[in-house]
Amino acid sequence: MKKVIWMFAALIVITYTVAAQDPTQSQAPKTIQHVPVKPTSAASGKEMFNTYCAVCHGTDGKGGGPAASALKVPPADLTTLAKNNGGKYPALKVTSAIRGESDHPAHGSKEMPVWGSLFLNMSHGHESEVQQRVSNLSQYIESLQAK
Repeated sequence: MKKVIWMFAALIVITYTVAAQDPTQSQAPKTIQHVPVKPTSAASGKEMFNTYCAVCHGTDGKGGGPAASALKVPPADLTTLAKNNGGKYPALKVTSAIRGESDHPAHGSKEMPVWGSLFLNMSHGHESEVQQRVSNLSQYIESLQAK
């Protein structure tokens, strides 16, 4: 009888030990880490997208970037913008969102930076460089549209 009790006690200890080591229980919730904006070339929409947008939207633009799961509002699938707009890429809507002039709830929140003001600071107040950045970034996002 003592042998059965010891085996039962050992089984309970092993069960609790294994449960305590379960990685799904020990993971802390993901958080967004805000870091300083790295300067990029205003001429490369792809470089800007990979530097500024891919962390949330993914390098493919589908919304599966490494930080996406930590966001309250999932990032948009940028590859379906034209499809969701009657087959026409909504360039003005995209540039407005990038600049922070859109009323889209994710843009300009604590989670989604307003890139227009950040680009203005990065370009030391030169609006023409901001326009170039926004235009090239929008053109790159247009190139990601599903065919």
